[in-house]
Amino acid sequence: MPTTRERTTAIFRAEGRWREETFLDDLRAAARRQPDRAALICRHADGRGPETITYAALTDLVDRLAAALVRLGVRRGDVVTLQLPNSWQLIALCLACARAGAVPGPVVPIMRRREVEFMTRLTASPVYVAQATFRGFSYADMSAEVAAAVPTLRHRVLLDGADVVGALDFDRDLLGADRPLDPPPSELDARESGPDDPAQVMFTSGTTGEPKGVVHTNNTLYAMNRAQADVLWLSPDEVTAMGSPTTHQAGYTWNFLMPLLLGGTSVHVDAWDPGLMLRIIEEHRVTFFMGAPTFLADLIEAQRRSPRDLSALKTFATGSAPIPPVVVEQARDVLGCRVYALWGMTENGCVTITRPDQPPLRAAESDGSAVPGMEVRIVPDPGVAADTATAGGGVGRLQVRGASQCVGYFGRPETYAAALTDDGWFDTGDLARDDGYGGIRIAGRVKDLISRGAEKIPVVEVEAALLRHPAIRDVAVVGYPDERLGERACAVIVPAGPGQPPSLADLTGHLDALGMAKHYWPERVVLVAELPKTPSGKIQKFRLRELLAAPEQGVPR
Repeated sequence: MPTTRERTTAIFRAEGRWREETFLDDLRAAARRQPDRAALICRHADGRGPETITYAALTDLVDRLAAALVRLGVRRGDVVTLQLPNSWQLIALCLACARAGAVPGPVVPIMRRREVEFMTRLTASPVYVAQATFRGFSYADMSAEVAAAVPTLRHRVLLDGADVVGALDFDRDLLGADRPLDPPPSELDARESGPDDPAQVMFTSGTTGEPKGVVHTNNTLYAMNRAQADVLWLSPDEVTAMGSPTTHQAGYTWNFLMPLLLGGTSVHVDAWDPGLMLRIIEEHRVTFFMGAPTFLADLIEAQRRSPRDLSALKTFATGSAPIPPVVVEQARDVLGCRVYALWGMTENGCVTITRPDQPPLRAAESDGSAVPGMEVRIVPDPGVAADTATAGGGVGRLQVRGASQCVGYFGRPETYAAALTDDGWFDTGDLARDDGYGGIRIAGRVKDLISRGAEKIPVVEVEAALLRHPAIRDVAVVGYPDERLGERACAVIVPAGPGQPPSLADLTGHLDALGMAKHYWPERVVLVAELPKTPSGKIQKFRLRELLAAPEQGVPR
């Protein structure tokens, strides 16, 4: 009698959601078909010239680095920790891990000793790779401290690390261009990861402060990338770019695996600079961009200041926060591109997205409908009052299942099991409602829900309404303790300009004019220069709660 997982695997394969090939097969196919096409173009915020890696060159680099990992004693199933900025070295190492039968463990560069020690200890990682120094921080020093604390971490490999005592140098000891390939390709063939083997351990971005190591296989990653490319009608001609780290799931899928799957070209930059990105879009004729609304707003502002030829740019996919209608219109008028709104997680990638055959402003009204191979449902939550119903329906817990759902949390099976319902759905921890168009509209996180007395406040809807105020550039609504009501709502605001910032009366008058129920209105305003965010642009609300709890933080009004 086949198990539930075996039955699911058979269904996904029969539907074409999963396959027998891997992304290494995509790489080799592209190298045979178009060996001289640029697979990667890497740009640097410090002004260094572009680095272009063709498909043929990338294939050779992957074999050379995979052989080096084997020589370091990396075994099948080992997690290799990669804390690198966006670069060809990062992409080549991720693929080299798969070629050697190991698993890449990307870590965003902003993580420090506490987080890196936790991650390497949990995964029992034997190898850590980083830039020796990046943006003024010494990863050489930090990794030495981590290695002293984590017994399994036998090797530190550093880019530009030739003079670092106790570490290996990437060029000299890993790349070794003058060294014969050892072990040979035949041995790498025997080690190479298969379609259902673990292909990634990606730690959640930490919007709640509790990262978990999400495990994906080649097939779950294939399902998410195939689906998102198909629904947006993307082709092998795409030139993609984005501002997020490739060590975050958004960057890993949209600007690494998806263009590789398509046989396109991806452009990578190691630090966010809107002016530089506009130049990149112009010079490399970028057709597709993915990033949080913050990146979109930055590009619009930069293009207004110093216009570039962006005529190749057609598509901008964005998520993680509400998109004001005016921003959708500005993207069309200033950048010349179409905006699509999406929702997803590290655990499952892009699950819902708006579509090309829908009105463009749908991106400001919806987070889209499920991509092929994924299902979503909204179930009642006893903690959400019935009177949070809106025109699109009541707010409930968002649950998903399907071909791109991860296979678990590394070393924490009980945590993953607790997120699954008895009938096999993954509880996302998000609240959503029906958008009225056959899709969903995110209403907030379960933990973000503000309980004001007996009333529940749909945080995301309030944020979306506030973003329509012309004096607000960015906003997050969070709860703060209240003795009588339990919680009240505070709007933490980044003003749009140097003029008079909006007062609480301005905001409540704005929400009143929009017809929003009074008990949803914030009762406090704090002004900040910027909101704390993950590298992918998600607001870290747990840090805002800490700010509100601390005395004399921000400017209360």
